[in-house]
Amino acid sequence: MPLLELFGTAGCEHTAEMREWLEWNGREFVEYDVERDPAAFERMRGATGGQHMVPVLLEDGVVARIGWNGRGCFVAGGK
Repeated sequence: MPLLELFGTAGCEHTAEMREWLEWNGREFVEYDVERDPAAFERMRGATGGQHMVPVLLEDGVVARIGWNGRGCFVAGGK
């Protein structure tokens, strides 16, 4: 089964929507809050070519989705 990683923030409603979609589909995933985890923020930016919009979903380290149905939240970076 592929490794799914959800990069988002606690304050972004679109992160919650993507999380709920993954859970509804019975998918296992690891979630990172890029505002609280600077290493996760840098990892997300490296995988996406410098993206600052969340949520981002990686599948086996490859970008599967950026944003949720065309919507997302801007983040400045981890603290």
